[in-house]
Amino acid sequence: MHIVAAPDKFRGTATAVQIADAVVLAAEQAGASADAVPLADGGEGTLEVLGGANRTTTVTGPLGDPVEAPWRLQRHIAVVEMARASGLALVGGAEANDPLGATTYGTGELIEAAVERGARRVLVGVGGSATTDGGLGALRALYPTQRLKGVELAVACDVRTRFTDAATVFGPQKGAGPAQVELLRRRLERLSQVYAETYGVAVDDIEGSGAAGGLAGGLACVGAELGNGFELLAEEVDLYGRIEGADLVVTGEGALDATSFQGKVVGGVGEMAAAAGVPVLTVVGRVDGATTSACGELISLSDRFGAELAMADTARLVGQAVLDHLAS
Repeated sequence: MHIVAAPDKFRGTATAVQIADAVVLAAEQAGASADAVPLADGGEGTLEVLGGANRTTTVTGPLGDPVEAPWRLQRHIAVVEMARASGLALVGGAEANDPLGATTYGTGELIEAAVERGARRVLVGVGGSATTDGGLGALRALYPTQRLKGVELAVACDVRTRFTDAATVFGPQKGAGPAQVELLRRRLERLSQVYAETYGVAVDDIEGSGAAGGLAGGLACVGAELGNGFELLAEEVDLYGRIEGADLVVTGEGALDATSFQGKVVGGVGEMAAAAGVPVLTVVGRVDGATTSACGELISLSDRFGAELAMADTARLVGQAVLDHLAS
């Protein structure tokens, strides 16, 4: 029996790599072979699942303080995770954030560093931001943008939100109150007009342009291609090719809800496995709302082991759930 372990992270408790490794160990204990393919949707964890950092650059953090931002460069392909340069976690969360002043300048500096070191393709994961600046900070850091000529920019978006909707949808998560959300919304509306006049790009017409507070839309103005994060990463790791011929695919995430089937890892893996005719086992921390047949067999760690233990010992319990499934 051959198993493909293709999970997302369990946010706050275990990384995708840790979960995939736990599934592989369980498979081996059951006498099966296994292939670890940890995944992400363009948000936090993108860098790790594509090989991890092998470079570090000091850049401007979201509130202006210097931060050490890890990134990856291999064979002229760079992987940059904006959360490492302009992320909400860097400022201590929403309560410590300045939602009006937070900038993506450091993400632009990180892309610049990758280009200066010879990257011809830069994959930018854009989840987990502290910012709603429409990517203006990043574009200022990249000025003059002629330096990007001949460089392929690919933005892995973890949402489908449009540019001017970013403030309303995500502003509160970044610490913005109602008045600040309205101010940020008006800023993005004005910025979309500026981008149209300066670059000839109607950012609000592009699905996903509101990702990372509009960073995705700003990068689209200088030629970046925006794509579904899961699909981009699945292509990078040849997920479908690795699923073909498998006997079982194991996927999972921390909380399964309706968004899990809107371009996220669990839904994407389920659809890909179904297309290949391979059964799916989905192991999650908890289930919030309805599920679909794309889950295959579904195991909730909270239901099986209790919520407290599921949070405290996530990776081991995922492995135990897989072992129990294989023994049944």
